Amino acid sequence: MARKKIALIGGGQIGGVLAQLIAQKELADVVMFDIVEDLPQGKTLDIAEASRIDRTDVVLKGTNEYKDIDGADLVIITAGVPRKPGMSRDDLLDTNAKIMKSVAEGVKEHAPNSIVIIISNPLDAMVTLFQKVTGFPHQRVMGQAGVLDSSRFATFIAWELDVSVQDVNAMVLGGHGDTMVPLTRYANVNGIPVMEMLERKYGDAAKAKEVMDAMVQRTKMAGGEVVKLLKTGSAFYSPAAAAVSMATSILKDQKRLMPASAYLQGEFGVNGYYVGVPVVLGENGVERVVELSLNDEERAALDKSIKAVEGLVEDMKRLGY
Repeated sequence: MARKKIALIGGGQIGGVLAQLIAQKELADVVMFDIVEDLPQGKTLDIAEASRIDRTDVVLKGTNEYKDIDGADLVIITAGVPRKPGMSRDDLLDTNAKIMKSVAEGVKEHAPNSIVIIISNPLDAMVTLFQKVTGFPHQRVMGQAGVLDSSRFATFIAWELDVSVQDVNAMVLGGHGDTMVPLTRYANVNGIPVMEMLERKYGDAAKAKEVMDAMVQRTKMAGGEVVKLLKTGSAFYSPAAAAVSMATSILKDQKRLMPASAYLQGEFGVNGYYVGVPVVLGENGVERVVELSLNDEERAALDKSIKAVEGLVEDMKRLGY
């Protein structure tokens, strides 16, 4: 059976890690597109030359022409300008909207049947713009954010409780920004509520809440923390790993339940916006949105996050997109 084909739009830091991970997992053949001459060719050649060492056997190709993504089963978009220290994701809106509009036109022409995962920021606005320009069915267009944010949340919990991160289950909903909503009530270590474990550790409910609140805040600001440390760019290892996990569920029809920026049509009381929610990912893309019960505090936090997404989309419209 012929291997699947993944097109990577953007040959920057995330694009390079994406190509390497996809090749190492032998998930699909890879074509990397970038407007910078020779950049994607150099990166894919470098990765291909490690194939013997990695014991992998996929085709890797770099290109500066959209026509080479013809026939792609899945497209992952990282194109855009990364954040610099002091910038929020939303500060990138106008610059990256111009780039995303051009990318959407290229994908629409050359990979019209593909499923698309977008990583570019501001995430929820970029997913909205891509779908608007292409007219692709909503279930075939999604954003990667929740998988990454949830992994960050789970990592901080594992460090705090001194347990394996593999046993931590955590979920982050809402827009990919400072208003994201880590669900503390649902966080658990193999079924044991994290709040219960924190209370046992500290012997005090108030202290447990203080520690959890700090982890929630760190999760919200985690991307900015990396940007501040790197000084010249933003996170790239973890976003790539998150997108590959989504791509794997789609191409292998695993039906995994993951948080993703998906189009809502009444779910969670939202109509007509892309928002981070739990979804099942399979061969058709977003196969369904999974609703869960929220208490008043969680509902208020999600509503605030949704308002932030709506504001970004309106700002984008005012800019003419």
